[in-house]
Amino acid sequence: MVGSAVGDALGAPFEFGAAGVFSARFAEPGYGGEMCGGGGWEPGEATDDTQMAVCVAESLLERGGLDLPDVFARFQRWAAADPKDIGLQTEDVLTNGLPWDGAAAEHFRTHHRAAGNGALMRAATSGVYFAGRGRAATMAAGRRLAALTHGDPAAWEGTAIFHELLRVALNGADPFAAVPDALAAAHPDHRGRYATVLAPDWHPEQATEFNGAVWPCLGSAVWAVRTTGSYEEAVRASIDLGGDTDTVAAVTGALAGAVHGIDAVPARWTGPLHVPLPGSGTRVLRLVDLLTLAGRLAGSPENGRP
Repeated sequence: MVGSAVGDALGAPFEFGAAGVFSARFAEPGYGGEMCGGGGWEPGEATDDTQMAVCVAESLLERGGLDLPDVFARFQRWAAADPKDIGLQTEDVLTNGLPWDGAAAEHFRTHHRAAGNGALMRAATSGVYFAGRGRAATMAAGRRLAALTHGDPAAWEGTAIFHELLRVALNGADPFAAVPDALAAAHPDHRGRYATVLAPDWHPEQATEFNGAVWPCLGSAVWAVRTTGSYEEAVRASIDLGGDTDTVAAVTGALAGAVHGIDAVPARWTGPLHVPLPGSGTRVLRLVDLLTLAGRLAGSPENGRP
């Protein structure tokens, strides 16, 4: 969870920029100053990616499990509070006046495009919560949460696969060795596109769509963690891809955090980290709050762990 939030905040000022801009500005890893802010973001400020993930987390804890109408209502309150950033599709789904179980489907029926990475970006908290429940349960939860705002099943399957990779990593195993089993558990209609971007020899330069789409976003995150040796290297590599840098780095940061652990996340990055919560008064979460929330999610009886 912390890894995701840090990646989000680091990547936000570089969103929609060119490849390589981050390393061009911060050429020496470890030098400092990377939490620079910009583009309307304060240094260390997390975006909608983390804000929505917190909405999911607090619903899971307060409702004692997956309560989809409650999650949707929390999303709606957040969207109505004028957050700094919100995806166009997500905003339409949350404000079109339709019920929780029909708004995303209607958007997809009308626009025929709903495979953005807006559900994947917020999956770190739910991934932690369901990590003790086994493959079938965690993948099913990923699909159901994604479907609240994304009507295209491609977005559901990407979130489900990501949940499974997080589950494997959080339980101490190799998430990359688990890719074949995760793909086998994905819907056959979408297995091929994910098999392509999750292949060991795939590189983000081979992507045929912008990394704001769910499958190249997930593929880029897996590539960044797979081809580097530390949390810091993985997140730097993901931001250097350019494009939708906050979300690609949030997804990368979640997986890298699960693989390398909290001690691998640099203190110079966690220090300024903060998560404003539109729709929740003046609440702002910081590192200690995120760690507390993560501990509650991981230790919840409903999680399946002691």
